[in-house]
Amino acid sequence: MSRDNPCRWSRRELLQALSAGSGLLLLHCGSQPPGERQAQRGAYDWNKHFWGYAVDTTRCIGCCACMRACRRENDVPLTYYRTWVERYRILKDDRVAVDVATNDEHIFSPVSGDVKKAFFVPKLCNHCSKSVCNQVCPVGASYYTRDGVVLVDTKWCIGCGYCVQACPYGTRYIRPADHVADKCTLCYHRITRGLLPACVEVCPTKARIFGDLKDPKDHLVTLLKQRRYRVLRPEMGTRPKCYYLGLEREVI
Repeated sequence: MSRDNPCRWSRRELLQALSAGSGLLLLHCGSQPPGERQAQRGAYDWNKHFWGYAVDTTRCIGCCACMRACRRENDVPLTYYRTWVERYRILKDDRVAVDVATNDEHIFSPVSGDVKKAFFVPKLCNHCSKSVCNQVCPVGASYYTRDGVVLVDTKWCIGCGYCVQACPYGTRYIRPADHVADKCTLCYHRITRGLLPACVEVCPTKARIFGDLKDPKDHLVTLLKQRRYRVLRPEMGTRPKCYYLGLEREVI
């Protein structure tokens, strides 16, 4: 379809032109924006939950079972990640080296002799209460659900990449198959059916913890009361809901 005639543009072409600053005026024609729609209908009531996530870095062994499970569950394309595990190596001269098992099997290479300490830190979307990615999305495709999960409506996404650039945690990417934004959803299709996220389910050491912050008896709520924790990049003011237990000072 020719882009020379705006009257014949598709909806995506029109939105892409708008986000590029073409000066076109986009009129809202009454269709409800994705942030106002319930992402999951049926028996599930998203007003009764507020989901959170924690990582116990003292338990992570770097097996990367979580990465493999996420790729299978969510059909994540090769070389892209919804979640990953970073290995921090503190060298004998106190330099810090960070690597990720990016090979197909997601297996870390052996640690060399010049390392005096090493540990693992899983990372994923922080599902921030004040997420920057939602703020910069020009069409409202990135939105925050009532149960505390940041999602992307792929029917609205125009693939402009603004959210990818804005995320302070580097957790978003543009999916090559259909050129829309993608990221961790906490396996929303699973948790709304009473199941755990795939990465939590397969973790052999229980280093990944998922729970309902609205439930005072939930294990995650109890854990956050009993243990000291940190969030990544608190100076950004995004109010992340991914809490890190036992996080070393070298981690950024």
